Amino acid sequence: MRTRVAASVVFCSAVLTAATAHAQYGFRGSSDRATGETYRVEIGGYLWNPTPDILISSEQFGLVGDPIDFVNDLGHEKKQHTQMRVVLRPGTKHKFRFEYTPMKYEAEGTIARDVVFNGIRFPVSLPVASQLTWKAYRFGYEWDFVYLDRGFVGLLLDAKYTHVEATLSNVLDTEFVRARAPIPAIGVIGRGYVMPNVSITGEFSAFKLPGGIDDDYGGNFYDFDLYGTVNFTDHAGAQIGYRSFDVFYKIDEDEGDLQMRGLYFGGVVRF
Repeated sequence: MRTRVAASVVFCSAVLTAATAHAQYGFRGSSDRATGETYRVEIGGYLWNPTPDILISSEQFGLVGDPIDFVNDLGHEKKQHTQMRVVLRPGTKHKFRFEYTPMKYEAEGTIARDVVFNGIRFPVSLPVASQLTWKAYRFGYEWDFVYLDRGFVGLLLDAKYTHVEATLSNVLDTEFVRARAPIPAIGVIGRGYVMPNVSITGEFSAFKLPGGIDDDYGGNFYDFDLYGTVNFTDHAGAQIGYRSFDVFYKIDEDEGDLQMRGLYFGGVVRF
């Protein structure tokens, strides 16, 4: 966590320094905006291949649930997901952002230990089918308080909506648990151009519910994204990057700790 924050601060400081130098020594009054920075609408589609790390427990009928590792206990494997992003840009320094990432995992097999999930015991002797769906939405506003032709630094205000549903079933029982919550977040974004049509962008946003407010509820969300863009024209480009989602929630005796980290690639079109 501290490493990601430090990396984000260093990156944005570098972008700001480069942008200030450009403003001081460049030809004042001229506009030589980088390729890909003159648009009103940007639409991106991506394939993301993260490594999952999922731990969920659920209480019911007064029985505290066991922490269940969906990778090591249930055999869920790494798989590819799609992602969509849309940016509306009414002004040079102002952007409205939307993002949708649906994720789904399924597995079937025997487990190495008895587990209690949602008040029901799933014994080691019976095969278990399991499914996890995670739909992550993001609605955000970006204000680029420093914006020049070759880079910018901006403030992010996000409303993230997370919908997680986990299901376990065997020949005797089927149980599921669902967690849905809007999550506010604040963050920073920075972009710098290493060539007139090649940029590197880093962003980090986070939210943490302060401890001590309510012992029955808690949570945090960390989102780190670092990617490079090659703009073929002002209207099209290709991207490759690394994305990390970290979500923790606690609702009464139910808890979830979900992490997705990995590379992605895709493309953008602009109008």
